[in-house]
Amino acid sequence: MDSTLLTNLLLFNNTVQPELMRSLHVYRQGDEEERAVEREFVFSECGSYVEMQATPILKFVKSHVSRVFQGYKNGVWLCIFAYHADHTPRFYRIPPLLLVSRNPKLQMVPNLLHDLHVIYKLDRKEEDKDTTLESKGEECQGNSDNFQPSEKVFPVLDQDLNYLPYEEDESELLENETDVESSPGLLGKKKRAPSDLVAKISLSDLVQYFGMPIVEASRNLNVGLTVLKRKCREFGIPRWPHRKIKSLDSLIHDLQEEAKSQELEDMEAAMAVAKRQRMLECEKENIEKKPFMDIQTETKRFRQDVFKRRHRARAVGKHNSTVSNT
Repeated sequence: MDSTLLTNLLLFNNTVQPELMRSLHVYRQGDEEERAVEREFVFSECGSYVEMQATPILKFVKSHVSRVFQGYKNGVWLCIFAYHADHTPRFYRIPPLLLVSRNPKLQMVPNLLHDLHVIYKLDRKEEDKDTTLESKGEECQGNSDNFQPSEKVFPVLDQDLNYLPYEEDESELLENETDVESSPGLLGKKKRAPSDLVAKISLSDLVQYFGMPIVEASRNLNVGLTVLKRKCREFGIPRWPHRKIKSLDSLIHDLQEEAKSQELEDMEAAMAVAKRQRMLECEKENIEKKPFMDIQTETKRFRQDVFKRRHRARAVGKHNSTVSNT
C-alpha cells in the first residue's frame, strides 16, 4: 500500500442537511489507472461521526475532478476542501473542521483522517505560504504556465445543477426519453417536468409524501420517478423512507390498541406501553426530519418480537380450528 499515491481529495458539505458530508478520493498505484472512491459521512454536531454506505452521485465531478476547487457547488453539495497533488498550490485553505487538533471527532472516521494526514504531511508548510503565494501570484503567472492564479477561480462546468450529475451517455439517453415522451403519437406518455419545477422542489415538499410509495409520490409531485430519485440523492436520502415510516406507523397502531386493552387490566403496563408509543412517535419525527437515518436497533428488536407474537397467535388459532373441526 506504500506505492499508492493520493492524487486528489474533494470534500463536499450538503447545504440542506449540514450534517451530511461527501468525499471523493482519487488514488494512483504505480503505472495503473487512477481509482476514484466516494464516501459519505454524518458529522453530527451533538453526536458522533459515522461513515455511511455511499451511493455514488458525483459521476460528473469524477470526470472533471482536477477542475473542482473550494467554493464549487454541484446541486446542494458545496466543495469545502479540494486537494490536487499536481496543482500549485495544492490547496488554498484547511477548514478548522478538518483539523484533528481542533476537531478530535475526526478520529471516528479513520478512512478520511488517514488521507488528511497524508495531505498535511506533504503540505505541512502550505498554510504559511498562502499569503506569500497570493501576493506573488500575478508575478509568477508569466513565468510558469502551470502556476494557478492567487485569486480563486471557480470553473463553470456544462452541467444543469438542478439535476444530479450524470455521464454523457446517460444524458443522451434522457434526451431520447424526452423526445419519446413528447411525441404526440404516443398515448399515455407525459412530458418530463421542466427544470425550474424540479429546482423548486424542497425537502419539506418531499416530507409530505414520505408516507406513500415513491411511485405515488412522484405522481403527486408531477415529476418522473428517475427525477425524484435524483432529487432524493441531492438531499442525502439514499432510499425512499416509506417502508421505515410505514413500519413505525404499524407498531404505533399496535401499541395504541394494546394500551386501550391494558388500561382496564393493568395501569402500570398501560403506562409502559404509552411510553414505548411516544418513543416510536419521536423516532418517526426524527426520520421525517433526517430521512437518511435508519430505524434504531432497539426498535428493530421490538418489531421482531411483535412479528413472532403474531406468528405464534396465527399458529395457535390455526391449530385450534383444526382440532375443533375434527
